[in-house]
Amino acid sequence: MNYSPVPKLPLPPALVGSEVGSFTEYTVTQRMPAIARRVVVENDFSPEINARLEGLATELPRGYLLLIENDYNVDFSAWDTYLQSYKNQRWIDIPWFFVETYFYRLILEITQYFHPGRWQGVDPFQIQKSQGLEAALDSILLLCEQLNQWLNDSQNGAKANQTALTTLLYFALWGNRVDLSLWSAFEGDRSKFDIQSQLAHILVNDTAQISELLTNSQVQRVDFIVDNAGFELVCDLCLVDFLLNSNLINQVYLHLKPHPTFVSDAMIKDVYDTINYLLATSNQQAISLAQRWENHISSGRLVMSEDYFWTSPLAFWEMPRHIKDELANTGLLVVKGDANYRRLLGDRHWNYTTNIDDIVCYLPTPMVALRTLKSEVAVGLKPDVVEALTKSDPHWLTNGQWGVIQFVA
Repeated sequence: MNYSPVPKLPLPPALVGSEVGSFTEYTVTQRMPAIARRVVVENDFSPEINARLEGLATELPRGYLLLIENDYNVDFSAWDTYLQSYKNQRWIDIPWFFVETYFYRLILEITQYFHPGRWQGVDPFQIQKSQGLEAALDSILLLCEQLNQWLNDSQNGAKANQTALTTLLYFALWGNRVDLSLWSAFEGDRSKFDIQSQLAHILVNDTAQISELLTNSQVQRVDFIVDNAGFELVCDLCLVDFLLNSNLINQVYLHLKPHPTFVSDAMIKDVYDTINYLLATSNQQAISLAQRWENHISSGRLVMSEDYFWTSPLAFWEMPRHIKDELANTGLLVVKGDANYRRLLGDRHWNYTTNIDDIVCYLPTPMVALRTLKSEVAVGLKPDVVEALTKSDPHWLTNGQWGVIQFVA
């Protein structure tokens, strides 16, 4: 397949925290300091570590970029290179996506995540991940029950499969609304929502094309660029299980983060934590589903991989050749969540009506983006939709109430 190495269109400016009144400014000056301080509260780190975390929180609103110390992890030299362009600049003046990814990498250096010793491998966000999974248990059990019913019905032909796929795609979309970096896991169960009532909130809905592709084509493999752990990961794994158990496809690849980032982003260990959590319930349908996930992994039909590109500050069109070559083997790339969507677009100020095909032309395979809007980046919308939303919901870009299912062939 021929594809462009970069977007066809000139690149607009990047989002930065100095944009007064923007969600970007609010994130860098308020949300991120709160996240750093929450790491202090929710963990038992040393006073020295806590002091550095507080220093980071204090510097973010108007201070200057703090430089990472060499923690001898394999990605340190890459980060040292990324940082060259931004030394001696304020956090709020640096492109927002760089700031966020670097912030989470800096937290790991501060908390000695990669150091041999007491704190090695301690996920500073583990308590929120665990609480998020527990808060969603009722919804998880209902979804398990429904999934098993769909699998029983999958012998009834393409129409039954398309119905199940459509609903599972909606779950995979709206599961993002319990993203822990935006919603607190301690503010009640945010996973309880009616999928059907959300249809009017899907601004671009290419679900029919996706279900058609998966039920009536020769797609043998689907790849997921995974977003969050918790209920969203369960939704993703339920979609995976349906695709594999109904024999619509042969293999699924999950591309996961190599270390904790963005609070709730999923790692390989979070997949195993999810499996073990369901196995420990007394619900036989949940146990059966977790066992199927285990079987998919052991049989090689479900492949989990990680790469430091996924935690880098680079746009997706800057992905290394070995990842592009790998993705060229898939029949459909499923890009999950807001942060991954921002990377698809380079986290830049595109006009909201820009054709997404002209930006994402650098991918070597068909792609679908499943994304609830939580940042001031969007493309592919109709002008009348943008006008109506701007009038009816001033915070439509960031409040997580609106979503897109955008397919690029």
